[in-house]
Amino acid sequence: MAEDEPKPSQLSMPLVLDRDLTKQMRLRVESLKQRGQKRQDGEKLLRPAESVYRIDFIQQHRLQFERWDVVLDQPGKVTITGTSQNWTPDLTNLMTRQLLDPAAIFWRKEDSEAMDWNEADALEFGERLADLAKIRKVMYFLITFSEGLEPANLKASVVFNQL
Repeated sequence: MAEDEPKPSQLSMPLVLDRDLTKQMRLRVESLKQRGQKRQDGEKLLRPAESVYRIDFIQQHRLQFERWDVVLDQPGKVTITGTSQNWTPDLTNLMTRQLLDPAAIFWRKEDSEAMDWNEADALEFGERLADLAKIRKVMYFLITFSEGLEPANLKASVVFNQL
């Protein structure tokens, strides 16, 4: 969670809002609505409270998950779900089977500065990221915002130890 600055032997990799990909996925939803068509069987359509984020792995090997650094500047909840998609949205739609379990859920209660999270699932998910980094340069996430939050309220990164 939001702790001290990463130590020299650690790398902090931010989750970055992918505005273009989020827009592309929203256009897909609009296009289907305008044409009166339905999604493909198993296709995951982006909901209004969801945005696409990415991590660009600046190092792919010799990483060990240390912690999530997540800060919400107001009370609310975010759910971070990884995808197994290597994205080319103009060619391939996101399918629900490409959403990874478990998701990491972070929240901040009213009248509190402290962050809470589903610790076991968030740790398991973080550990999987170190493995996924070995085979990818980029990883995509769906982040669901609830209880009044939006992308501007979130600052998130994953901290890895360099082995």
